Amino acid sequence: MHPDLAFTRHGTPGAPPLVLLHGIGHRRQAWGPVIERLAEHHDVIAPDLSGFGESPAFAGGVRYSMDNACDHLLGQFEQWGVTKPHVVGNSLGGAIALELGARGLVSSVTALSPAGFFGPVSRFQALVPLTLMRLLAVLSPKAVLRRMAADPRGRRLIGWVLYSRPERHDADSTYGDSLALRHATAFERTAREGVVYRFDQQVPVPTTVAWGTRDRILPHSQAATARARLPRAHHVDLPGCGHVPMGDDPDLVTRVIEQTVGRATRGLHPLGG
Repeated sequence: MHPDLAFTRHGTPGAPPLVLLHGIGHRRQAWGPVIERLAEHHDVIAPDLSGFGESPAFAGGVRYSMDNACDHLLGQFEQWGVTKPHVVGNSLGGAIALELGARGLVSSVTALSPAGFFGPVSRFQALVPLTLMRLLAVLSPKAVLRRMAADPRGRRLIGWVLYSRPERHDADSTYGDSLALRHATAFERTAREGVVYRFDQQVPVPTTVAWGTRDRILPHSQAATARARLPRAHHVDLPGCGHVPMGDDPDLVTRVIEQTVGRATRGLHPLGG
């Protein structure tokens, strides 16, 4: 039995359910820039994935495999009282969203810079900056992290890998992100699984893959691989956005999500026809 996930829920009960899944080392607050906008039309649930944010990790012997992640989330859907929600994911969360879609467990998928489309070299290109960010968060005294977060130059240093405009984030959210990365008990176990992960399935529900053109962790060039492997999905660029695009262009990200949900609601083919 996996532990329950900490989560935030916004919106109107009875509205279409929409689940938001963050990336490795992050937390549910990553969706802060878009959650209220999405809650106007949806029952929005943003969990902390297992071993991140406020959610406990899997037991020591349990792998952070996609099968385990999907099985766990399916159980959480039941506890939350939702069936086949629309799901949006970023990075690791994007890969999980696609896996849920491939299993037919959700109504639509919006994957923002999803993991699983890197090559033999670029997979390490993703792991190195993430590991350096993790080390900075773990080895720096909290007082130092707080001082860095209070200064625009410090916020750029902390967030440049994730965002194209990290200085736009306030001190509290930047410091909170640093602490989330510092205390991410599942980081290394998830990274070990992720370094060999590849997504190569078809997704039989309306699916959008959206990629930030200024992504420094999973570069925009990987969008071409996603297009080749998922020819029936809708593929869009997110101009000027980094790896976590919700913080760089919340209007655009909200629009992409709403369009994907709209296609599913109208019962359209993944490509809209």
